Amino acid sequence: MKKVILLVSSLFVFSSAMAEKEFFDPYDGKAPFSAAVRVGDTLYMSGMLGTKDRKLAEGGTGPETAQALENMKARLAEHGLTMADVVKCTVFLADIADFGAMNAEYTKVFTPPRPTRSALAVSGLALNANVEIECIAAF
Repeated sequence: MKKVILLVSSLFVFSSAMAEKEFFDPYDGKAPFSAAVRVGDTLYMSGMLGTKDRKLAEGGTGPETAQALENMKARLAEHGLTMADVVKCTVFLADIADFGAMNAEYTKVFTPPRPTRSALAVSGLALNANVEIECIAAF
């Protein structure tokens, strides 16, 4: 039985390693990262800030979270996905005390069953933002 499990595990690892990778760069190489990478049936998205027209949403963490989630929704749509396809989010907060403001907006968008989520405080975010959210979605 152990040999069968090992063989199946080895085949899974091999097939995952062979999955085609597709990189999406709407920044035309000007950013030091890809906006999203598709590997098989999974889309990995870079973090979203609460920006519109290259400016942070005014009003702090709540409005920034709402805008970041709108930006995420638009990016997912570019790949034929919706927020319901998101399986994991990671939320970065400049101040963990803003968790409640972020969570109030987050739970408006993600209704049960919600994706898994991690939330953590960091020492700083790009553009001096209060929140950044990245996600993984499945086709």
